[in-house]
Amino acid sequence: MDLKERIRRSPTPPTQGEALLASPGPRGGRKGRAVVLPLSAAALVACAVVLLLLAGGSAARRGQFIDADPTGLSSRGGGRGDLHLSRSKSKDGKNVTIASSEVVNDKLLGGLLTTGFDEQSCLSRYQSVLYRKESSYFPSAYLLERLREHEALQKKCGPHTESYKKAIEQLKSGQEAKVMGCNYLVWVAYSGLGNRILTMASAFLYAILTKRVLLVDSDKGTADLFCEPFPETSWLLPPKFPIKQFKNFSNGSPESYGNMLKNKAIHSNPAFLYLHMAHDYSDYDKLFFCEDNQQYLRNIPWLILKSDNYFVPSLFLIPAYQEELTRLFPQRDSVFHHLGRYLFHPSNVVWGMITRYYDSYLARADERLGIQIRVFDPEPGPFQYVLDQVLACTLKENLLPAINNQQSIVSTRHSRLKAVLITSLNSGYYEKIRSMYWEHPTTNGEIISFHQPSHEEHQNSDKKMHNMKAWAEIYLLSLSDVMVTSAWSTFGYVAQGLSGLKPWLLFKPENRTAPDLPCRQVLSMEPCFHAPPFYDCKAKRGADTGKLVPHVRHCEDMSWGLKLVDKSEW
Repeated sequence: MDLKERIRRSPTPPTQGEALLASPGPRGGRKGRAVVLPLSAAALVACAVVLLLLAGGSAARRGQFIDADPTGLSSRGGGRGDLHLSRSKSKDGKNVTIASSEVVNDKLLGGLLTTGFDEQSCLSRYQSVLYRKESSYFPSAYLLERLREHEALQKKCGPHTESYKKAIEQLKSGQEAKVMGCNYLVWVAYSGLGNRILTMASAFLYAILTKRVLLVDSDKGTADLFCEPFPETSWLLPPKFPIKQFKNFSNGSPESYGNMLKNKAIHSNPAFLYLHMAHDYSDYDKLFFCEDNQQYLRNIPWLILKSDNYFVPSLFLIPAYQEELTRLFPQRDSVFHHLGRYLFHPSNVVWGMITRYYDSYLARADERLGIQIRVFDPEPGPFQYVLDQVLACTLKENLLPAINNQQSIVSTRHSRLKAVLITSLNSGYYEKIRSMYWEHPTTNGEIISFHQPSHEEHQNSDKKMHNMKAWAEIYLLSLSDVMVTSAWSTFGYVAQGLSGLKPWLLFKPENRTAPDLPCRQVLSMEPCFHAPPFYDCKAKRGADTGKLVPHVRHCEDMSWGLKLVDKSEW
């Protein structure tokens, strides 16, 4: 059975005369027996399915049907023995009904996700498998084990638990604190959405490495964008957090670890420390990545982190964590891919935006090409040099077919359909490329459709709906079969990481001129760490940190940045 063929396919009505329904069977009996229903029951099931399809055909409805137990015999929640219906097309094009526990495994992303959630509270958690191709990157058994351990820690020490209340009382006292069974990492909402997603993933990995509970600031609509990732608890920092000013901490705050090192104000066991890890952090702040400093930080019960960087690559340079990270991620370039799919599930509101758009415009295409255009220019554009670069890249790499300016070629109704999703703050690029392919036929007869969900003109990361649209577009982009992204863009980094694709990267233009080499395919889908330290902690001198270990290299789009690559890729 090819699980990839199951993605994006909704169930179709049973064949006339009978319906094959998967039944888990009685406890202790044979699992997965097919039950043949009589004609009347089959007709009822068929009618129910037709009504569901007529009602809308969205992912939410499709997911509810797949998760439903038509026999009424299975119990929800455990996932053991649950067999779900799924439709896929075989090689000869015929629909076949699949009833297999493999569907459950696929739904849990190979064990990356866990059961125990109210599925209606977060439809995207288990329905994403209907839209996304099966990943070729498999989480290690050790990563799955550590995720389950971390979920238990979050449940034991999370908000409103006795352990959390004791830790808060200790924090309120302001006295030197002792490390208890529960220690915490508080992530501060900062910068644009792409940056926030990357830093949350970085903070989560650091929390796993240091066995800390991750609590995230609910500012900037965090709860409106993402579902809770941990079962039976919340990762949202309660509003009555006693350190009122933590959102305003900056590189000049006396509470920052870097300033305390600079001023030699370090004492044994402060109640909390602020870690300033944003782009403007100082050389003293960067000492966070030295092993001696990590040993000291282990003794601090509360760490408060603000960052706009994906700082994961530098964690791989800390000797104390290298063995653990190797066990967690044998494929070094899959860190954000696994953590992103584990952590970031669109809220029901955002999932509705995603599925409505996908089902309306992208679902029936034979191939989906995603093009993300990010222009770092104070003027709004559109710019001709950017359009020229996008076309040069997509035509040169055969991502888009050429057009025929000389003669009219009429495509048949059975021509191959390619849907192109364009994400950009400006609508000008979409309109120009769409007009080009509307006015002229393609040389290979392909039908090309172009789609752009929104064009906000300006980035406004403090507006709730702006962020919802941005998250929906990132996710839609990540559902592409092939992807083109823009240099330096964290929006594109998130999409490529979630998708598991190595996109074609548009190099950053200089002096408003398209570069001679418009794009290249990246070596790794991992995001780039834009502001890494250049310091050898052991030698205590400056060093090129992109040359210390073979799996941490400089980025394709930013020569001073760092990114993770896998050994097989160089």
